[in-house]
Amino acid sequence: MSKGLKVAVSWSGGKDSCFSLFRSIGQSPGACQVCFLLNMVNRDAKRSMSHGLDPKLIATQAEAMEIPILQRETTWETYEQEFKRAVAELKQKGIDGVVFGDIDLQEHKDWVERVCGELGVNPILPLWGAEPQRLLSDFIDAGFEAVVVTAKAELFSEKWLGRNMSSEFIEDLDRLSKESNIHICGEQGEYHTFVIDGPIFKRRIKIIDTSKVLREGYRFLDISRYELVGK
Repeated sequence: MSKGLKVAVSWSGGKDSCFSLFRSIGQSPGACQVCFLLNMVNRDAKRSMSHGLDPKLIATQAEAMEIPILQRETTWETYEQEFKRAVAELKQKGIDGVVFGDIDLQEHKDWVERVCGELGVNPILPLWGAEPQRLLSDFIDAGFEAVVVTAKAELFSEKWLGRNMSSEFIEDLDRLSKESNIHICGEQGEYHTFVIDGPIFKRRIKIIDTSKVLREGYRFLDISRYELVGK
């Protein structure tokens, strides 16, 4: 990896956080050195925030990329407090900035800039302002593989769960976005993905067993068995 600004990546396990990591080390050589992933876990559900993934599965991604990960439990009520505490801990380990995968929600950008400003670290948003459909295409063209693991039930049928991102996937999303006025990248939580391979992965995550669960208006792909395999 490039030598330069030492950063942590706010990590969900999905396409946006993964692509923001990729771009932070690839767009400007020497700009960023990714030292940690930071993953927030729902204290009550024992699942990652928003994406609803097993924290061990997220940790397996870190192992596949050979990047250290810091996982911290929180609730939505204490999220900012716990996030700040974790970043402060990473700052003591030498990080100068935090990378985020936000694209175009101004309230998210405002939060990122305020929190990072209060902590004295640089906010880095490599995807900010990019054209959403182009982002999806660029992600796939770069060689990443990801599957849909969460989807809002009122917008997506069960068949979307487990789908691999592809050009056909983007076309179907584009049609759906015109019918339902959803954000094609799922920026408002319409759907979430889990990345299983890509150019920054040393090993690939092979999904073996899954089940589909419906709870609180969302469809979840529960990945129960998986393994790391060579590339």
